[in-house]
Amino acid sequence: MFTLEQIQTAHGKVKSGADFPAYIKEIKDLGVTHYEAYVSDGHIDYHGTDGHGVEVPAKYETLGVADQVDQEEFKTQLRAHQQGKTDYPNFIRMCAKTGIEKWIILMEDMTCTYYDKAGHTVLVEIIPQA
Repeated sequence: MFTLEQIQTAHGKVKSGADFPAYIKEIKDLGVTHYEAYVSDGHIDYHGTDGHGVEVPAKYETLGVADQVDQEEFKTQLRAHQQGKTDYPNFIRMCAKTGIEKWIILMEDMTCTYYDKAGHTVLVEIIPQA
């Protein structure tokens, strides 16, 4: 089963959204089945088989997440991030500003689903293979 240290090492290689597919492949190979990443403080809950899991604790002071979703702005900024035009801290601030509370990655489906504060799906994306 995976450890917090293995997750942190893999995450440390991510410099922009362009690095994301390789990160997903690496943690999937470690045994991660899915995870939830929270915009407000950066904590992430990783899950594996048989109830195994680890939590990466909060990474920064709490950010306020907008109550209203600006879906078009989010999509525009997400594309820029995926092309390597922004770093992770800027991506997080953009998510908060455009009303994204969290995202959930499902390894089996290779999807990333973004949610607002009310728990509504904002966007579902297929994760490209690394």
